[in-house]
Amino acid sequence: MTKWMIRGLETHVDIWNEDGEYTVVALHGFTGSSATWHNLAKTLPHIRVIAVDLIGHGQTAIPQHVQRFSMEEQLQDLEELFCQLHLEKFTLLGYSMGGRIALSYAITYPDRIHRLILESASPGLRTIEEQNERCKRDEALAQKIMTNGILSFVNAWENIPLFASQQRLPKTVRETIREERLSQKEEGLAGSLRGVGTGVQPSNWDRLAQLEIPVLLITGSLDEKFCKIALEMKALLNTVKHLTVNDAGHAIHVENPAEFATIVEEYLT
Repeated sequence: MTKWMIRGLETHVDIWNEDGEYTVVALHGFTGSSATWHNLAKTLPHIRVIAVDLIGHGQTAIPQHVQRFSMEEQLQDLEELFCQLHLEKFTLLGYSMGGRIALSYAITYPDRIHRLILESASPGLRTIEEQNERCKRDEALAQKIMTNGILSFVNAWENIPLFASQQRLPKTVRETIREERLSQKEEGLAGSLRGVGTGVQPSNWDRLAQLEIPVLLITGSLDEKFCKIALEMKALLNTVKHLTVNDAGHAIHVENPAEFATIVEEYLT
């Protein structure tokens, strides 16, 4: 576990399996952290896994200004980090919010990416109306987090329909996820919603066709919304594969970690 000074922001990075023959950079989802990927790294000892705490999350410093959370800023941060890590070409994996950031990075810096793996991710929203509506909802949620605190937010967040299938997980797994969410800071999550939420990020729908790199889309069969998004993305991407994991919801890497690790390994090798 290391801290890197990236464009004035202390950034937390975990690196596992240093001598791995392949390199995967992994980006977590909203309320997550680099710890999300520890199990994946343990399961795949011959793959170097580099996990970043994205802005507003984990142990990465929280910026003062909401603009510093923006997609554009975060992409510049990642590029600077990869330069400091002397990474030339690698596989980029992103889950949910991390998937939106990973896709945006791959579109902006396509020469860096060997392959792109998107788990339950979207290219953003298509229309200005949808974006405005989502911005309002994210702003309301950000205000609620700041007013009521992390505990109140996590109690509500873990019960949203998107995570319904996680209620079936073993108690220890659910507790680990809860602890990771509770370890976040109010201003970090609020800033993330305001700066890089789905409504505020630039839409990537019309840029999918320009991606030449191979893309793997992974969705859980119980997550109907993101299965539908993946099918729509598949129609627009050039070199693409879409895998659906049966009886899993939004967070496949948590709900079926063994199958998720197998999918990643087979795709890389």
